Amino acid sequence: MADGPLLAQLHFGREDAERDVQDGLLLRGGFLPNAAYRGALSGRKMLIIGRKGSGKSAICMQLKADGVGHYAATELIPPDETAGEEIRRFELQGLPGDSAKALIWRYLFAVYAARHLVAHAKDAHGRRPDSVKALARFLKQNGESADGRFGDRLAQAARGLQTSLSLEAFGFKAGLDLAQAPVSEGAQATRQLDVVEQGVAQAFRDLGCGTPGAGGAAHGPLLLMVDQLELVWSAEADSNSMVIGLLLAAKHASSLYGCAVRVLLFLRADIYDSLHFGEGDKFRGDELRITWTEQALRDLALARARASAGAELTPETLWGDLFPAAVEGEETATYLFRRCLPRPRDAIQFLNLCQETASLIHGRDRITEGDVVQAGRQFSDWKLKDLALEYLVAHPFLKHLFPLFQNTGYVVTRAVLGTRFEAAAESLHRLFPAYAEALTVPGVVDILYAVGFLGVRRGNDVVFAGGDDLPAQFHETEFHVHPCFRAALGATSAIDLRHFEIAAAIGRVVQGGNQGGFNDGAFVTTRSRDHRLIQELRRSCHSILAQTSRAVSLAQGAQDEITQQINRVLDEVNALRPGAGSAYDLEDRVLTTAHYFDTLAAQLLASGLDDSTGAGDVVRRVQEEARRLRRQSDGSYGSSGSSAGP
Repeated sequence: MADGPLLAQLHFGREDAERDVQDGLLLRGGFLPNAAYRGALSGRKMLIIGRKGSGKSAICMQLKADGVGHYAATELIPPDETAGEEIRRFELQGLPGDSAKALIWRYLFAVYAARHLVAHAKDAHGRRPDSVKALARFLKQNGESADGRFGDRLAQAARGLQTSLSLEAFGFKAGLDLAQAPVSEGAQATRQLDVVEQGVAQAFRDLGCGTPGAGGAAHGPLLLMVDQLELVWSAEADSNSMVIGLLLAAKHASSLYGCAVRVLLFLRADIYDSLHFGEGDKFRGDELRITWTEQALRDLALARARASAGAELTPETLWGDLFPAAVEGEETATYLFRRCLPRPRDAIQFLNLCQETASLIHGRDRITEGDVVQAGRQFSDWKLKDLALEYLVAHPFLKHLFPLFQNTGYVVTRAVLGTRFEAAAESLHRLFPAYAEALTVPGVVDILYAVGFLGVRRGNDVVFAGGDDLPAQFHETEFHVHPCFRAALGATSAIDLRHFEIAAAIGRVVQGGNQGGFNDGAFVTTRSRDHRLIQELRRSCHSILAQTSRAVSLAQGAQDEITQQINRVLDEVNALRPGAGSAYDLEDRVLTTAHYFDTLAAQLLASGLDDSTGAGDVVRRVQEEARRLRRQSDGSYGSSGSSAGP
C-alpha cells in the first residue's frame, strides 16, 4: 500500500499547458507525444485541429522546448484581444474581407522573419549580406525593430498597409513609385507587401537558409506558430474572415519562403469547421486532427503521475493502490475516462479532483471508491457548465437545451425528444430568434451530437462525436446522454418511468438552468436579435470612422466634422441595451441610421467632397454601410465570406 506522502505528491498537472511548463511537469515527462505532435514536428502538417482542452497548446509548448536542433528558431505569435480587434476591423478598399485580413497576417509573418534574419545572420552565419542590412533598415524605419506590445505593433502595421509603409530600405520612395493612375487601397497594400516579402525571401536566399548545400542546411527552418486564436474569435463574419485570412497567409508564406520558414497553426475544431470559403479544399492535406482514445488517456495519466510522484511508479500502483481497483463494479481507469470527454484537460481535472477529495478533504493516504464517486458528481457539474461556456459564441442557446434531459433517463428517442422540444420551442425561439432555423429537432440533435452531449446508438454500440465518425443520421432514433453529464442532470439510469414535467421543463428552458446550481441566467439574451443589431450598428460606425481617419488628403476640418457626426451616432448606439422592451424598436433604429448615412453621403457630395478632395472613399464607405444595415434589418446576417469592403 502506498504511504501518505506518495498520494500527497501525486499531481496530474495543470489544466493549461502554459502553467504546466512553468511548474516544470510538462518538461519532466508529463507530455505524451502523439500523432499530432509528430506530424507538427516533422513539418508534414500545418494545421493542428482539436477541441478545447485537447492538447493543442501542450504541443505548441513542447515544440518550443524541443525546437533546438530541429529549428533555427521558434516564434509564438500571440493574438491578444487588442491585436484580434485590429485584425477583425482591418479593411481595404478593393479587397474582400478574407483577402484583406490575409495581407495583415502576411505582413506579420514577414516582420517576424525579418527580425529573425537580422539576428540570425550574424549569430549563425557570421555575415550580414546587403539584403539583411536592408531588412534591418526597414524594421527601424517602420518601428518594428524593438520589442513592444503586440497589439500596438499590429495597429501600426495596419495603418502602414492602409496608407504607406516606409520602403526606402528597398530602394523605393514613399508610395512605391507607383504609376500616376490612382489605385485602390487593396492594390497599393498588396504592392507594398510584395516588396517587403521579396526582401525577406532574398535575405533567406543570400544566407542559404533552407537550401541544402548552400550554407543553410546546418540548421532547420524558422518556425512561426499561432495558437489560442479562440481568445479573439466570435461567430461573426469579421472573425471568420480573420481566421480564413490566417489560413491563406500561412499557405502563401509556405510557398514563398520554401524550406526556410514553417508556419504552424493550432485551431479549435469548432472554429475551423465553421469556415466556408472557396479554397478550403486546398488545406485538407495540411490538416491533422487530435483524437484521444481511452488507452492514450491511460498512458497520459501514468506519464503525469510519474512526473510528479516518481519515475518508478507502476500502473499497478496507480490503478490498484493509489486508486481503488474498481468503482461501482467497473475497472477504475475505464470508469474515470468514460465519464469525461476524450481530451487531456478533462482527464487531468477529474484525476486531480479524485486526489484532492481523498487527500485534502478526507485526509486519506489512498483514494477510495467513495472519493471517486463524490468527485464524479462535482466533476459532472463542472463539465455541464463548461460545455455551455465552450460553445457560448457559436451556440448561445446550448445551456437552455439541457433541461430537456434533466431528471429523466439518459436514453432518449427522437420521438420523445420531439415531444419535449415542441413544448419548449416557442420559448426558445422567443429567446433566440436569430437561431430559429437551427432550433428544430433535427438541428438540436445535430448540435448536441457535435458538441459531445449526445451519442447515437449504432448497432450494439453507442457512438459519440470524435474522429471521422458520421454525424447523427436522420434515420437514427436512439440517443444517449454522455456519462460525463448524467450526474449533473440527475439522469443516472437509462430510463425513468416518472412522467416528464413539460411545464417545469419549459420554465427551466427559459431560465437556462437545471436544478443543482446551474441556474445562472446571465446570458439569456446573449447573441439575440437585439444584441446582433446593436453590434451591427456599432460596427458600421467604427468602419466609417476608420475610413475617415485614413483619408489623409481630406481637409482636417472636414475629417473632424464627419468624425463628430458619426461619433454622435455611436454614442447613441452605445447607450442602447438589448431587450429594453418597447422603448425603442431596434429594427427601426437600424433603418433610421441607414437613412441618415445615405443623407450624410448625399450632403458630402453636395458639398463638393468627392474623389478630388480625398473624400471619395469615405462617401463610398458611408453608402456601403447604409446598404449593409438595410440587409441586416431584414435578418440577413453574413457568413465568413462577407465583408464591409466593396
